[in-house]
Amino acid sequence: MMSTLTNGKIVRGLAGVPDQGPVLFVGYHALMGIELSPLYEEFLREKNTIVRGMAHPMLFGSKYETSRQESSRLDTVSMYGGLPVTPINMYRLFERNQYVLLYPGGAREALHRKGEEYKLFWPDQPEFVRMAARFGVTVVPFGFVGEDDILELVLDYNDQKNIPYLREWIESINKDGQRVRDSVKGEEGNQDMHIPAIVPKVPGRFYYLFGKPIKMEGMNNVLTDRESANEVYLHIKSEVEDAMAYLQRKREEDPYRSIAQRAVYQATQGVSARVPTFEP
Repeated sequence: MMSTLTNGKIVRGLAGVPDQGPVLFVGYHALMGIELSPLYEEFLREKNTIVRGMAHPMLFGSKYETSRQESSRLDTVSMYGGLPVTPINMYRLFERNQYVLLYPGGAREALHRKGEEYKLFWPDQPEFVRMAARFGVTVVPFGFVGEDDILELVLDYNDQKNIPYLREWIESINKDGQRVRDSVKGEEGNQDMHIPAIVPKVPGRFYYLFGKPIKMEGMNNVLTDRESANEVYLHIKSEVEDAMAYLQRKREEDPYRSIAQRAVYQATQGVSARVPTFEP
């Protein structure tokens, strides 16, 4: 994990992340949320704080219980104090100066199709920007790469919809389920919950980059002017995309990207040794 200091310098670790909230982390939601556990654990270890994830309401309902049992990954948000993504929940967390994690791409991004890794599916609705400005929140955009080093998507949503019994199962778990983006047109509003079929690869490495914090305190124009809010929204989105592009480029310089190389390093230096990576 890397972060960006206020002077723009990228450093290893979370030194660039504000020590006090309220902070809103906004980033890319990887396939099946595989980036969540390491992110939560590192903030506990280095910052001694919990990041409160905003998640799809269906993950908290009994209707999705069977699906949750099939993938413990879906329990990660709840285990670390996550809440359904609603305005009132975000307001309450900001009032308590919490660290909050939000994925504008939502389920469409985390349950993406083949060939869509590292593509953002953000709707044209900058509401979180207005909320952040109202509470003087510091927004930290971040990028993540590594899913293509860990997993291969075998059956995506489109494949499963063409298989009768899988199509019926998807329809059954989504029937009468709470929708987050019914008002959003296009594929950003397509939020059918399902579980993609994936196979593991020989593990590579996860990389995170937390960008330069954006202080929303005093941005009153964002509250009343939609164009100003949209400019900030697009800037945050661009920061996330730039962070992912940076990580994809720089990981090619990492001599310890392979799990075999990291295993040899820790065998000689100790299992708790911090394995080096590329120079920022």
